[in-house]
Amino acid sequence: LLLERKYFHMQIDYVHLFKKKHPSKPLIQNINHYTNVRGLPSIEKIVSSVEDTPRPISTQIIGTIPEWINGNFLRNGPGKFEIGNHKFNHWVDGMALLHQFKISNGQVTYKSRFLSSDSYQTNKEHNRIAISEFGTVTMPDPCKNVFQRFLSRFESHKPTDNANMSFVTYKGDYYVSTETNIMHKVDPETLETTEKVDWSKFIAVNGATAHPHTEPDGTTYNMGNSYTSKGSYYNIIQVPPTKKTEDETLEGASVLCSIPSVDKTKPSYYHSFAMSENYVVFIEQPIKLDLLKIMTGKLRRKSISDGLFWDPKLNTIFHLIHKHTGKVSSIKYLAKPLSTFHQINAFEEDGFLIIDLCASDDGQAITNYNIQNMRKSGEALDEVYNTLSRAFPRRFVLPLNVGPDTPYNQNLITRPNSIATSVRIAKNKVFCTHEDLHGEDLHEYGGLEFPQINYHKFNTHPYRYFYGCGFRHLVGDTLIKMDLCGKRMKVWEHPGQYPSEPVFVPSPNATEEDDGVIMSVVITPDEDKSTFLLVLDAKTFEELGRAVVPVNIPYGFHGTFNATA
Repeated sequence: LLLERKYFHMQIDYVHLFKKKHPSKPLIQNINHYTNVRGLPSIEKIVSSVEDTPRPISTQIIGTIPEWINGNFLRNGPGKFEIGNHKFNHWVDGMALLHQFKISNGQVTYKSRFLSSDSYQTNKEHNRIAISEFGTVTMPDPCKNVFQRFLSRFESHKPTDNANMSFVTYKGDYYVSTETNIMHKVDPETLETTEKVDWSKFIAVNGATAHPHTEPDGTTYNMGNSYTSKGSYYNIIQVPPTKKTEDETLEGASVLCSIPSVDKTKPSYYHSFAMSENYVVFIEQPIKLDLLKIMTGKLRRKSISDGLFWDPKLNTIFHLIHKHTGKVSSIKYLAKPLSTFHQINAFEEDGFLIIDLCASDDGQAITNYNIQNMRKSGEALDEVYNTLSRAFPRRFVLPLNVGPDTPYNQNLITRPNSIATSVRIAKNKVFCTHEDLHGEDLHEYGGLEFPQINYHKFNTHPYRYFYGCGFRHLVGDTLIKMDLCGKRMKVWEHPGQYPSEPVFVPSPNATEEDDGVIMSVVITPDEDKSTFLLVLDAKTFEELGRAVVPVNIPYGFHGTFNATA
């Protein structure tokens, strides 16, 4: 009891210390309302736990699935939101559930399997949440004595290996990934975990994104933070394209360059990055990680999410890193505060680097996607949605040839019909404003996120089309095709149906950019066991067919198509 009391007073002292150091920071921030939507339907079942289906089951085909599609459509996302009597707090905390839609000769089978991670196995063994996640901090083990429970609070958060974000490839192998330093190699046919792989065993990073970029030759780029006595660094990672031995994983990975954080103890959060033919583009945004709060989180009984905050006083910084030399451009391209999770594409043309991304003007959304919010209904659900800033597709144009003779205080963009601006404001600073990549009609659909393109043919190159989800709810409720020629859009929508990230699959011998299909998993929370794989003609955006799955599936995050002969 004395120890518990002492711990309580330590917490009080910490709060006083924080107030003393940050007197201007309010304990409760003002809540902005971005929309005034009323009557949103409940989507509670989208974040309901399910059982896995490790053996393939048949689906009901409605319409036609093109016979030329042969392969596995792989999806990743949370599938278990409580362990025993303990419940996870945040959407990204749920235990990873891997999905496979096997498509062959116009037929589709489905199976799923929980990722056999250390987090999953440990939680299952203890029948409680024993490993902390992004928004959930584990409580002391009740089987330990008082002194052991007290000491456990002084431990730091151990990185989770609950890789529930995406499927990625390195050296031709498939991995599932989140944003910690641990990935799992997965067999795309069986969905079984074959190996746990730790980035830090190969290079000095404390994690990596779940959105690497891959060159046509298989060379892969990613980003990861490192925390040192000299401060925080952002590291550009390069992984070679091929394996020298069959059992290789990340051997040969190297850090191309390290970029110091503007604030040594408060680096920016980033979910992904952009890549053009010659550059990696890292966007240092005003979503910050308070490392002190994160390190003392267990002591304060707070999760990692408590250490994230949005600082609208800071500009956004675009860092350009040359892929072949590792040299960081001395020019810092600045923009007003923005929040971006997913980039659409980036390419170089006529001395400019064009970067297209989905962005909003507020970075507080990530902490609002807790499960309690997503399970609300009525006015409480409307309130959550209306306080989330919408993301829209935007284009920034960065002049690459800024030198001693470049003029100040005038727009450097000479591209015809470009609304974006870039103005040199100091020796090594250019301030940029964006151009909207949409018309007013996109506002009716709540903006756009989860963007995808014809990646293998048009990533790092000029392009015309991208695809995404419209957000008239907390999750995507429409599929949208955007045409940059005229900023026109096509929409697929059905009330009560919630499509996930669209994935483009090119048709054989395609001659045009949008020759192919769009695939998306559509969740139907109002109907039991009626989730389906949707296949659209990418050109017309008309439905070709669907494969209805006789089991319930939660809304997931990201996926990929693994083509087979």
